Amino acid sequence: MTIFFFLLVHVLDTALVRVSPEAYDETIAIYKNPVVNLMEYGLAAAVLFHALNGLRVIAVDFWSKGPRYQKQMLWVSVGLWVVLMAGAFYPIMEHSLRDLFGS
Repeated sequence: MTIFFFLLVHVLDTALVRVSPEAYDETIAIYKNPVVNLMEYGLAAAVLFHALNGLRVIAVDFWSKGPRYQKQMLWVSVGLWVVLMAGAFYPIMEHSLRDLFGS
C-alpha cells in the first residue's frame, strides 16, 4: 500500500510540471521535511524487505531443500534487511539530519 501511495503522489506531483511549474516547485518544497524523509526511509524499508522475502519464497518454492530451511532463510533475510537498512539510514536521512543537527 505504501508503494502504491508513493507512486500515486509521484505521478500527480510530476504532472504539475506541465500545469504550473510554480505549483510543482511549491509541492517539492513541502516534501523537504523530516516527516516526508522518514516516510521515504520507510518506503525503502518496505521495498527492500519485500525483495528479500521474495527471494526467500522463490528459494522455498524452487529448491528441493527450501521448505526444510525456510525458517533459517527467513532469519537470514531479516538479518540482511537490518544490516542494509542500517547502512541506508544516513544516505536517505542525510538532509533531515543536517537540518535538525546543523551541517
